[in-house]
Amino acid sequence: MPKSYVITRVDILDPEAYAAYAAAATRAIADHGGKALARGGRCEALEGKARARNVVLEFDSYDAARRYFYSEQYQAARRLREGACEMEMVLVEGS
Repeated sequence: MPKSYVITRVDILDPEAYAAYAAAATRAIADHGGKALARGGRCEALEGKARARNVVLEFDSYDAARRYFYSEQYQAARRLREGACEMEMVLVEGS
């Protein structure tokens, strides 16, 4: 079964609220078997518009990543970030 990746691109508008979200999301990621491969760090737009922060999470399967995202634990974390950022998040199955 191929691994899957949650890829998130973020511009933070409220650092304090985003920090609360990040702490809660980090716990949810760990509790659902996820692993951060990239979190923040240096980046550049090679094509298209860049976001200031990028996160790549790895999960053992597509279904495991979906369970993380739709879990009550992660949904509670999401509520903490309302209005704190502009974000895109996608789930991608690896090969």
